[in-house]
Amino acid sequence: MNWWDAEQEYTDDVIGQTTLGRLFEDSAERHSNRPAQRYKGGIYDRSLTDSVLAGAQHGEFCAISYLEMRDIVRNLAAGFRDLGLENGDRVGIFANTRMEWAQSDFALLAAGAVVTTVYTGSSKDQVRYLLDDSGADAVVVEDEDLLERVLAVEDDLDLEFVVSMDQLSPSGPYSEREDIYTLADVYDRGEEVFDLETYEGWLDEPRLDDLASLIYTSGTTGKPKGVKLTHGNFRSNVNQVRKRYAPRPDKPNDLPSITEETVTVSFLPLAHVFERLAGHFLMFASGASVAYAESPDTLQEDFSAVGPTSATSVPRVYEKIYDAIREQASESGVKQRIFEWATDVGRAYHEADSPGPALRGKRAVADKLVFAQVREALGGNIEMLISGGGSLSKELGTLYHGMGLPIYEGYGLTETSPVVAANPAEEPKVGTIGPAVVDMELRIDESAVDQETFDDPGEVGELLLKGPNVTDGYWNKPGATERSFTEDGWFRTGDIVHLRPDDYIEFRERSKQLMVLSTGKNVAPAPIEDAFAASEVVEQCMVVGDGEKFVGALIVPNTDHLRSWADEEGIDLPEDPEAMCADERVREHVQAEVDRVNENFETYETIKQFQLIPQEFTEENEMLTPTMKKKRRVILDRFEDRVEEIYAEA
Repeated sequence: MNWWDAEQEYTDDVIGQTTLGRLFEDSAERHSNRPAQRYKGGIYDRSLTDSVLAGAQHGEFCAISYLEMRDIVRNLAAGFRDLGLENGDRVGIFANTRMEWAQSDFALLAAGAVVTTVYTGSSKDQVRYLLDDSGADAVVVEDEDLLERVLAVEDDLDLEFVVSMDQLSPSGPYSEREDIYTLADVYDRGEEVFDLETYEGWLDEPRLDDLASLIYTSGTTGKPKGVKLTHGNFRSNVNQVRKRYAPRPDKPNDLPSITEETVTVSFLPLAHVFERLAGHFLMFASGASVAYAESPDTLQEDFSAVGPTSATSVPRVYEKIYDAIREQASESGVKQRIFEWATDVGRAYHEADSPGPALRGKRAVADKLVFAQVREALGGNIEMLISGGGSLSKELGTLYHGMGLPIYEGYGLTETSPVVAANPAEEPKVGTIGPAVVDMELRIDESAVDQETFDDPGEVGELLLKGPNVTDGYWNKPGATERSFTEDGWFRTGDIVHLRPDDYIEFRERSKQLMVLSTGKNVAPAPIEDAFAASEVVEQCMVVGDGEKFVGALIVPNTDHLRSWADEEGIDLPEDPEAMCADERVREHVQAEVDRVNENFETYETIKQFQLIPQEFTEENEMLTPTMKKKRRVILDRFEDRVEEIYAEA
């Protein structure tokens, strides 16, 4: 039996048709004494620590078992009910990814609430919109700072209570308010009134088609829309992904799986659907152990401390990790040459159908000199990495595979809970987003693109979907819901893909971002931008040119590299970043890198002109979403004059 047939037929204790609250309860019963969560000391002023949890030493990780986590979830659920929460009430979670986020989520779902999410980077106006649009009855915040952001707009909301995960100042301006609590307060109330029979009734009260969560789209193309996701949507997707990555009996022992032995580090926003499913629902259903990173900036330190076997991330983080590894390897000319040689060997080894003795020997040397150290820097135990939330460059994916750190790229949307397709461990194909998961129906609308632009074998067009994990629409937006489905009920993803004859999918571009040149040629920006992912010269690239004669680009150079390059070449560069970007020698150096990338594309897809930007695109300057996608409209508005210069030069 091949892996695809085995995946279709596979079932185990994780796979089922239960609500999310019951999913956690069942897993906690199966894995009661295994570690469920690991949390780091010295990061938060946790209100639960003194009364419920052992206080972790500063910078060290402590673990709690599934039994201990279950007790916290149960008592919090009872506490929320005691505060007046009723089945179907909507409760926002406004916090960073941390242990209490997960506990609050399962507790609220068990209590029958609908969880709506708010990114911590949200402005006051965004907080107002997200809580008002969802009709939130209550909100769980991280600390006093986020509490103040909520209270600043509470006159526009109808909140019954607010709960803080962290301790609150006893002399704060809201210390006398009776509708503001800490998570410890909720836990204590729940512990006093908890009744197992009543709790079991709450778990069984929701139906699979009842709303579980409102997750707001990240707003790359306008105002966020609340995607309605049911218990059944999420539960189906847990089943679908479990079938692909379970320790099935047909799977060789040397292939990675997600099991109760899995240890993962969670750091992406749990407010986003990708981490909520892949790093949360799936992991806890499988009995895995989830450690919470201090922040994305401390990943290497946290990976070393935890020693994870798996992690989920977005392409931008994998790019940053690779940049850090390469920077460490470039401390001397000799080290840099060894690193470059090793990565060339790793890439060749991975791409070879049958590596000969000479290539295997080189791979062994490269592993000893470079790759083993890279794996050790990530904790030494990584078996698999999952990439989603954007397209991963083929070059970068190949490099990771070559280093013995396989990245399995997948694809999904908030509207699909989210996983639609993912590369299997049995047969990963770098440069693709894998075949569809079980029970996912695909259709390609070829009318969405000019077919003369593409000559790929297979079908190219907009991806249409049907499946148990697909939403039935958007909260309070019937018009947007209607536009998102075809007349015969297929969900329009808005993504242009290539469905290959082998059923693997290649992502091309968001249809709204597909550029049409004035010559009539269709150009997908994503593959061009991704081609710079492993570049040491270019930090970020955004392709422009819709309606113009040729492709241009806004390029953020890697300033650390430019400084090192200038020192080696004896070039005295200006200190001011703007002046450095205007320096003709810098432009020539970047031009050489653009020329290298251009070699891999058709003539009409190549970058003809570019402008150097001295400012990195970040979430803080509102040019990236919380999941590190480019906000193209914001970037174009911010650098409108630079785009005009690109085409004025023509």
